[in-house]
Amino acid sequence: MTTPATTPATTPATTPVSRFPVPDRTELPADLRERYDAVEEKSGFLPNVFAMLAHRPAEARAFLAYHDALMDKDTPGLSTADRELVVVATSAANDCLYCVVAHGAIARIRTRDRYLADQVAVDWRKAPVDERMRTVLEVAVRLATSPAEVTPDDLAALQAAGLSEDDVWDVGAIVGFFAMSNRLAHWAAVPPNEEFYLMGRVPRA
Repeated sequence: MTTPATTPATTPATTPVSRFPVPDRTELPADLRERYDAVEEKSGFLPNVFAMLAHRPAEARAFLAYHDALMDKDTPGLSTADRELVVVATSAANDCLYCVVAHGAIARIRTRDRYLADQVAVDWRKAPVDERMRTVLEVAVRLATSPAEVTPDDLAALQAAGLSEDDVWDVGAIVGFFAMSNRLAHWAAVPPNEEFYLMGRVPRA
């Protein structure tokens, strides 16, 4: 079932982008093809998760729409940088190499901090975040690892830390969405693009 990706990817040639077939980008519906082209033009490469998702175009479209709705907004209680740190912490708890590396790169850029994403991935408890964000990460990781143990007190703690009701919903939705993403990345054995490792660490050429 393993088929090497024909969509351009930057992992070593011996490492397939997915355990499932990856269609050529020319075979994708026009809206996805345009989205992929725009991402590659902006970033200089196509993230491997995009190539993996191309196996099921309708699901790729829905996945990307939900991602954008959750991640591409700043609110007073939960910035775009905060949202990425939630992904990093919970993806680390789920042992998802792809999501830790990819979203760690985005977190470095959005926090403008070369170290924080790595610190959150290794041990969010010791990472230099404020009390608001420490509360967010504590609740998020609990939901990711022991969802049945989450109580109304956890939601109340988030609101006491300064999150709105919508922000509280977003924390749960981000954890739930990326729990799915983590498992798809495991299922398809998606490797991180090499470019992610240097993003936010060295000046972009």
